[in-house]
Amino acid sequence: MTALATQTVHRLNNGDTFPDFRAELVGGGTLNLPADVAGSWSIVLFYRGDWCPFCRTQLSDFQKHIEQFAALNTRVVALSVDALSEAQNTVSKHNLSFPVAYGIDAQATAAAVGNYLSDGSDGKPTYSQATGFVLSPDGKVAVALYSSSAVGRLNAADTLGLLKYMQAAHA
Repeated sequence: MTALATQTVHRLNNGDTFPDFRAELVGGGTLNLPADVAGSWSIVLFYRGDWCPFCRTQLSDFQKHIEQFAALNTRVVALSVDALSEAQNTVSKHNLSFPVAYGIDAQATAAAVGNYLSDGSDGKPTYSQATGFVLSPDGKVAVALYSSSAVGRLNAADTLGLLKYMQAAHA
């Protein structure tokens, strides 16, 4: 195991305030979390990269349900270590209408939100493993889902059901 795989990090728990996080967006501008999603429920998806078929499936799944999320006052954002060209390819190929950030620093991200990192055994530069958060309108973590590999991530149907349940409970 490499040092990256054994690094101790703090993972976010339900009720924790999501840390301030900044990343550049495909199409220009900057994503500032949690400020840019304050006042609405939100889904924050850290994905491994354009090369990952599981990530592409997840992002496409959320895009297919984007109107249902909007009806629940829920915003979706996605972030990866990808270079701008790779992130643009992901957005274009899957017609993503939600904000997609690129060029995040994997180790800084792990320090901030506690996601697992690749161990380099696949020959790729270090990247963030799939990690998903549902944030309440006040920027607190309602759900944190950490994966240590390609599988084990939020999907749109389960997330929609959970949002409906949580919003009814907070009504």
